[in-house]
Amino acid sequence: MKSQYPELHKSLMNASSLIKAISLLIILIFVSCDQPNKNISDTIINGEVGTKLNDQLTPRIIEAMETHAIPGLSIGIVHNNDIIYAKGFGYENISTKSPVTTSSIFHMASISKTFVATAVMQLVESGKIGLDEKVIKYLPYFKMIGDDYKEITIRQMLGHISGMPNSNDYEWDKPQYDEGAIERFVRSLASEKMELRPGEKFRYSNIAFEVLGDVIAKVSGESFCDYQKNHILNPAGMDNSSFLKPRELPENWASPHEMSLKPFLINIYPYNRRHAPSSTLHSNALEMCNWALVNLNRGSFDKKKVLNNATYDELWNPWVKNEVGEIAKYGDIGLSWFVSEYKGEKTIGHGGSDEGFQTYFIMLPQKSIGVIVMANILPAPVEEITYMAIDIINGINITPIKPLASVPTWKILNENGIDEAVKFWNELKLNSSTDYDFNIQQFFNLYFSVTFNQEEDAIKIAEFCKKALSTDDILYLVELMEYALESNPEKQLTIKILDILKEK
Repeated sequence: MKSQYPELHKSLMNASSLIKAISLLIILIFVSCDQPNKNISDTIINGEVGTKLNDQLTPRIIEAMETHAIPGLSIGIVHNNDIIYAKGFGYENISTKSPVTTSSIFHMASISKTFVATAVMQLVESGKIGLDEKVIKYLPYFKMIGDDYKEITIRQMLGHISGMPNSNDYEWDKPQYDEGAIERFVRSLASEKMELRPGEKFRYSNIAFEVLGDVIAKVSGESFCDYQKNHILNPAGMDNSSFLKPRELPENWASPHEMSLKPFLINIYPYNRRHAPSSTLHSNALEMCNWALVNLNRGSFDKKKVLNNATYDELWNPWVKNEVGEIAKYGDIGLSWFVSEYKGEKTIGHGGSDEGFQTYFIMLPQKSIGVIVMANILPAPVEEITYMAIDIINGINITPIKPLASVPTWKILNENGIDEAVKFWNELKLNSSTDYDFNIQQFFNLYFSVTFNQEEDAIKIAEFCKKALSTDDILYLVELMEYALESNPEKQLTIKILDILKEK
């Protein structure tokens, strides 16, 4: 995705191209919370480069926590086979004020897919899976409408050219926890249509990875989650990581937040075992550093072998050229991994986002650099923080992240009302247009306010937007709210917000 990699906000899949662009870019913006940056805990600073990161990156992260209203964030960086910098910032939960540490568990979202690819390649190495074999060879009950699905190969699924669609509803609010969830989901695809012919072109599909998870289970004789634990997570020193989530959120796990006029805890958690392969890895900064070391060392970790060295020639070979539409700038695709460049250096990585979480994982193999950044709010500038870290390591001057104009504006709105907030916004735009980010996408918090029933805030935001924004921007928000209404046509709050935005 964005030099990040295609991670789509799953609640917005298959919406209009405009909405898809929003979730792809993940550059939405929001308001400050209860000064989470004041809390920094569980630090690793290692060597001269680690000290430089602490001196230069730490204050930038603290600043971003304030200007982007991030409740909690954790980061880990490896260089030359060592963890050189790791920190936790802010809170796992803004209500309990439990501190984020480098051991705090975060929902990793689509970074999970890189573990699916590793499992598939382990089974390829053992001769149990062929990359160019048809999926139906391993799952005879896998069916979709028409006959095209019969031609889908394992390789095509890993490279997002299977032609399969995405899920419209991940049912985070109705999670399944049992071992049979993935197979049931695969069997349910019999009523789904293909979007493209297999191999035709890139089309990001989480569904394809659920099918691959079922392939892994049936070929190995273990459940997908058990296979991951036994053959990848434990050998990689990721003992506290898992694709499973207990019904009650344990201590030391980050809670999901969204934004209205301030960050708030959401009443769902993005977990459903039927979507484990595409989305539900849970891990922390330290153990994701181990994952970076596994891959930078091409399959080796602490005298254990996760993959053969030569397998990475297949995994990281950019065999799908990403040349169409918004995705084009995000790099080419290997087997689940996205292959791109940053300032002339080859990068390998994947991003992730689901309700309440955003993550970013990238490696520069030639420089032996790996960075993981995790936040417990969507969106968060995890990509920008990642590239600041890389620039610092490489001795390049960093570009600070622009503060969001909405942050001080919401403060005025809460304290002095809509008219004063509109006046402040206009003066800021007139006098400081290059110093702040005024992108319309920061008003995407209106969607979250409506979705999670923050009625008072939603009305304030809508009334502010009606007075402060251009006609084109209002039309943008109307389209956003109409999309929300499609999901729940009876929701009165959505109707009320649309009435405000459309009022003459």
